[in-house]
Amino acid sequence: MPRRNHPKRPASDDDRPLGGGHGWARTESASDGEWLVRNVAGAQTTKYYRCPGCDHEIQPGTPHVVAWPAADYGSVEERRHWHQGCWGSRTRRPRRGY
Repeated sequence: MPRRNHPKRPASDDDRPLGGGHGWARTESASDGEWLVRNVAGAQTTKYYRCPGCDHEIQPGTPHVVAWPAADYGSVEERRHWHQGCWGSRTRRPRRGY
């Protein structure tokens, strides 16, 4: 019996195409505003980044989060790379180096 292909999941309002090969982002709302957020797999990372949450380096090959204010949709200047844990706890502690 032939395999049935499942229809592609339609993009929700929380998933926005970024264009220019930047992948997909979801919208997150918190006490610090509305953000566009994208998870980055470790295999995709080849550069060093500085996390604004802890001010430590994010090493190449480390999975992390890229986030920027939703009001600046697509603005490269506003994008920041965060450790996943730092992003999750950002509203509970002061930011550094941002």
